[in-house]
Amino acid sequence: MIVTDKHRSYVAAHRLVMPSAEHRSSKYLNNHAENSHQPTRQRESAMRRFTSPGHAQKFLSAFSGISPHFRPRRHLLAAAEYRTDTHHRFTAWRQVTGCTATA
Repeated sequence: MIVTDKHRSYVAAHRLVMPSAEHRSSKYLNNHAENSHQPTRQRESAMRRFTSPGHAQKFLSAFSGISPHFRPRRHLLAAAEYRTDTHHRFTAWRQVTGCTATA
């Protein structure tokens, strides 16, 4: 089975490439595939301010190691634990970077 949105060109391509497969076109059936790209799309939205894909990749490869430090898995922690954990993480970051200002 092939699931696509309602774009007319998919019908012609389906007939040419996979005529034996069932074709369903709906805006709701393809949600699983669309939602699987969300982390990538979040990174792409961050890339809008970069001058080139190479520049974005260079930044994101470094940033991907640092960003989990500031985003503890909130759904796994109680509120008090989350606040304590976040406080410790930002304290460690300030010590490493030499920044004393609090935001």
